[in-house]
Amino acid sequence: MLTKKGKYGLKALVDLAQLGPGETAFVTEIAARNNIPKKFLDTILLELRNNGILRSKKGPNGGYSLSKPSDEIMIGQVIRALDGPLAPIRCASRTAFEACDDCADPVSCQVRLSMTEVRDAIATILDNMTLTQFVAREKSAGTEATSRLEPQAR
Repeated sequence: MLTKKGKYGLKALVDLAQLGPGETAFVTEIAARNNIPKKFLDTILLELRNNGILRSKKGPNGGYSLSKPSDEIMIGQVIRALDGPLAPIRCASRTAFEACDDCADPVSCQVRLSMTEVRDAIATILDNMTLTQFVAREKSAGTEATSRLEPQAR
């Protein structure tokens, strides 16, 4: 499950992806625009910077920006940086495998085998979705939601 940390990180990246070339945004601006607690966002953006997804600049013209074009940032990479493995349970993880205490045979465990399939399906989608595509989905979903809320012409 996506944590608030992961969700807020994605919202911040969507915000930054919409900046013009060379533009930066301060944490306070991103937090205010996206209704994210500033202190929590500070931690999230620092993690994204440490993982090479963002860059930061100090000073009056400083702030955060994407470290590379949004079509080179994969959503799976972002979620792993903030929330860890994509697997719904530890024993289904490729990078953080941990056998369950109550499992006698992880190799044939039906729960683990099923959750491995879930992990693979999630990874297939998120590791092939760029931030550019993610932003486009959000924009189209926003347009659809707005049109559903508008009164229908009679």
